[in-house]
Amino acid sequence: MQIKAIMTEKVSSVGPDTPVAEIARQLRDSDIGSTPVADNDRLIGIVTDRDIVTRIVAAGTDPRTATAREAMSPKILYCYDDQTVEEVLTNMGDMQIRRLPVVNRDKRLVGIVSLGDLAKASKRKAGDALREISQSGKH
Repeated sequence: MQIKAIMTEKVSSVGPDTPVAEIARQLRDSDIGSTPVADNDRLIGIVTDRDIVTRIVAAGTDPRTATAREAMSPKILYCYDDQTVEEVLTNMGDMQIRRLPVVNRDKRLVGIVSLGDLAKASKRKAGDALREISQSGKH
């Protein structure tokens, strides 16, 4: 089964110039821990709640003027919509993360997939991936 069959297609993203304070409100209101940063549907980064704390708040930068570009993680982890569930589960375990933006082969943001989405499709493998992820404490 391919990721496009189980991913969440309606994924909100922010632009690179979105103020961090606005991103923090979106994360809070949606009860999520991260949001992709896209520039014209091209994935350029991801901002996590931890990024906001460590790169903006702890540095003393004003979150009302800081932007997504300043807060986002420099390393973009993602999967392709035509990858298999098993392949992505293995990669998520290896990378020790719980959710990934999904892009098409043109690297256009088309969705997001979480460990929960994958668990519905492959219970045995999801448990293995969760054990690997939990060992490091990363999200």
